[in-house]
Amino acid sequence: MNTKKTVLIIEDEKYLREALVDILFLKKFLTLQAKNGKDGLRIALKKHPDLILLDIIMPEMDGMALLKKIREDEWGQKVPIIILTNLSNNTEQFLNNAEKNNITQYLIKSDWKIYDIAKKIEEILKTENTL
Repeated sequence: MNTKKTVLIIEDEKYLREALVDILFLKKFLTLQAKNGKDGLRIALKKHPDLILLDIIMPEMDGMALLKKIREDEWGQKVPIIILTNLSNNTEQFLNNAEKNNITQYLIKSDWKIYDIAKKIEEILKTENTL
């Protein structure tokens, strides 16, 4: 029986996406990847990962549009979603969208190291994996 948690990384920056996959592999997570919002939505609704790490500015479908579509799905209403972006989260419109769409965590890329992002994922999923 496989008890590993699965994380879907939806990120258009190839090197960041690959670095996240590598660290999460070391932390014993299974990972799924998407380089744009359209692929991310398809994978999320098909595979039902335990957590989604989501960029906002992406090709084909931005992260906020993807988030709204995921939250329309019964499974998607409950899945933890971490926003990982370069955008500041202090605008009133964003804060309203975040509250309405039940964002689990909002992380600014420049403020977080890869290892700290992995720790945050562990905390959210309540895993006891260690490096």
